[in-house]
Amino acid sequence: MPVKARCSARPAVVLLIGASVAALAGCSSFNGASTRIASMVTPYKVDIVQGNFVSREQVEALQPGMSRQQVREILGTPLVTSLFHADRWEYVFTLKRPNEEALTRKLTVYFKGDVLDRSEGDEMPTETDFVASLGARGAKGKVPVLEATPEQLAKYPPSPRPPTPPTAAPLEPASISYPPLEAPAR
Repeated sequence: MPVKARCSARPAVVLLIGASVAALAGCSSFNGASTRIASMVTPYKVDIVQGNFVSREQVEALQPGMSRQQVREILGTPLVTSLFHADRWEYVFTLKRPNEEALTRKLTVYFKGDVLDRSEGDEMPTETDFVASLGARGAKGKVPVLEATPEQLAKYPPSPRPPTPPTAAPLEPASISYPPLEAPAR
C-alpha cells in the first residue's frame, strides 16, 4: 500500500474510533438520566376492592330464626356458596391498596334448613369507622362541612310559590272500544 493512501486512511479511522467512543459515552449518560427520570415518575396504582363489606351494624341485625331471604336483604348476596355446604354462606371482603398489606374480613353464616342458626367471623368495623379508614390515607385537606347553619340559610329566602291555577272540572273518560282479540268464528 502506498504511503499516501495509509496517511489519508489514518484520520478517517481515528475519526471513526472517536465517534464510536463519543456515542458510547453518550449512551451511558443518557441511560443514567433516563433511569433518574423513570424513578421520579411512577404509574398510578388503584385500590382493589373485592367482595361484600359487612359492617358491625349489619351483623348485629342478624337474629337466629331469620329466613335466608331476610339474611340476604341485610348482608347482600354471599360471595361464596358451596354445593357441598348448602347450610353455609361466606361473606369475604378484601381491600388491597398499593404498598400496603391487604385488609381481609370474613363472616360465615350458618343455616339449619332455611333458617339462620348462627354467624361467626372477624370483628367487623362500624360503617363510620370503615368510611374514616378509607379517607384517612388520601386525605389532603379538611373535609368541608356539609350542613348549613340557620344564618347561612337566611341568606337565601324561599322563593314565592306561583299561584295555583284554578282547577277545571274533571273530564269524563272517553269511551274507547277496542277490536276483538280473536277473529269471529265462522
